[in-house]
Amino acid sequence: MDFEKEKKDYLNKIDKSKKGSIDKEVKQLVGCINSLPDYYTTSSCSGRILLIKRPKSGKKCDVEFLFSKHSKANFDEIKNKLKNTQNDDLWFRQESMIMHVACRTIEHAQKILDLSNNAGFKHSGIITARKKIIVEIIGSEQFDTIIAKNGKIFVDDSYLRLLVSEANKKLEINSRKIRRFYKLVGVLKNQIVRSS
Repeated sequence: MDFEKEKKDYLNKIDKSKKGSIDKEVKQLVGCINSLPDYYTTSSCSGRILLIKRPKSGKKCDVEFLFSKHSKANFDEIKNKLKNTQNDDLWFRQESMIMHVACRTIEHAQKILDLSNNAGFKHSGIITARKKIIVEIIGSEQFDTIIAKNGKIFVDDSYLRLLVSEANKKLEINSRKIRRFYKLVGVLKNQIVRSS
């Protein structure tokens, strides 16, 4: 299958993510990348703050999100979600942006990878090059920590406030990188338009 047909078919698929839509923070960036002839996005998340209930089974499919927000959180939002812990293991997590971009050639992959690195997404790389050439663009601003074991919460309010504050700071750094990356992709788009 040629790249154009693959791209068209993929972009016409129904969004099967839990949210069912592209995150507001990366919508312009995703649109800009998808407007380039040699690229298309296969998945994206702008970054988020989570409160996760991990199952005793250890199976990823049984993980439950008690709280998920793609923008800054506040202490009260998180604290309220801790009121109904039973016999659960709870984790507080902050994730950075992650995006997967299909590229026409290895050369195109290297070009988008260079742009992502210049924007500050230093952990990015080419993750597959067999059937499709996919670049994973991912930030380093992330952390997670256990805050309850078997239903017993062992973080006090001051530490929980600190976790929320640090997560919000990291999300702000992540947002600045997204904006830089968007500008760099826009420069690439202008170069392509001028050369065609």
